[in-house]
Amino acid sequence: MRLDSVFVSTRAIIHVDMDAFYASVEQRDAPSLKGRPVIVGGHPKRGVVLAASYEVRPYGVRSAIPMARAVKLAPHAVVVPPRFKAYAEASEQVFGIFESFTPLIEPLSLDEAFLDVSGSMGLFGSPGEIARRIRARIAAEVRLPSSAGIAPVKFAAKIASDLAKPNGQTEVREGELLAFLRPLPVSRLWGVGPKTEQTLTSLGLRTVGEVAACDPAWLERRLGTLGPHLWRLGNGIDERQVVPDREAKSMGTEDTFEEDLRDPDLLRARLHSQALRVGRRLRRAGVKARVVQLKVKFSDFEVITRRATLEAPTDDGQALYREASALFERVEPGRAIRLTGVSAQDLHSGGGQLALFGARPRKTEALNAALDRIAARWGTKAVTTADLVEAEPERDPDPESRAAGASQLDPGERKGRL
Repeated sequence: MRLDSVFVSTRAIIHVDMDAFYASVEQRDAPSLKGRPVIVGGHPKRGVVLAASYEVRPYGVRSAIPMARAVKLAPHAVVVPPRFKAYAEASEQVFGIFESFTPLIEPLSLDEAFLDVSGSMGLFGSPGEIARRIRARIAAEVRLPSSAGIAPVKFAAKIASDLAKPNGQTEVREGELLAFLRPLPVSRLWGVGPKTEQTLTSLGLRTVGEVAACDPAWLERRLGTLGPHLWRLGNGIDERQVVPDREAKSMGTEDTFEEDLRDPDLLRARLHSQALRVGRRLRRAGVKARVVQLKVKFSDFEVITRRATLEAPTDDGQALYREASALFERVEPGRAIRLTGVSAQDLHSGGGQLALFGARPRKTEALNAALDRIAARWGTKAVTTADLVEAEPERDPDPESRAAGASQLDPGERKGRL
């Protein structure tokens, strides 16, 4: 079988990934942190690293390792507690830029997404030019670095963005796909973890090209159904489509608090912030929700959910918050809580049946449209509610005090901050 006849793609896919996202937001918002080793994480004794700036990575600090280990590896690093609201706001701005180039956006997390720009080239130029324009706007409007991979298939676009980091982009054109993949180590194949990599190595397969050259039936006998899957990827065959966010069955957001919270007012403020964020996402996607779900994780890691069905679909964050707050009344009081989340479910395009008195919905929609315009230009903090201002005070103006293990990480001094 000729490899060049296996799969012909006409798609142009971009994978955009923000560079050290949480750490970059902290360095952006505190200029004294620029160029310094920064660790975003929780308490040094029980937390994990959420993000590590590129300046601290040479010391072996990476995301998801225990904070206690990270502090030992880089005792000179600046430890910054996470600010999830700031990250969510930056993410909304980034995704707003994506939407100005294509509606085909598949979010993978707050800081990365696949974009299918196959139908956008007539307006914005080649896939490489579109990626450059997206990254330039992110740099200018959000003041954050990003990397991009461009390829005819998702699998290769993701690898290309990884290789482009930090703050770069790599393009793999249609005729270059197999040549790009062949020399890569087998660990780059999706589905290959340490154990599978060891198995492949024992079979004499160390590169993607060596896997691609195998008989797929032979691979299946040794690896089961994973074998043909790896053969297909090795030959650049990845038929998965970019699945837009607007087609999702639900939209939601959740935050893990740096400290467990008991104060009902602080917890409701967090729910309020989350509901407003979900409302903005619904409006941006052009959908409305009929169901609201509240998620609560207690300090002992028990998780509960509560759901309510609305009389009519909505994209109004305040309406979502009212339902979430009512659901919160059904949660056992007094228990320490480490996470809350609000999600909108049973999504519908457009609106549902109007209420008996139509003026109020029209006023609400006009208000939300005005707030969305303000947020798009000035950020979500430009206009906010009193409970959010009181619950989330401004950042400590003295970043020099954020040394590893400093007292600002102690629960008594961090109350009221995410």
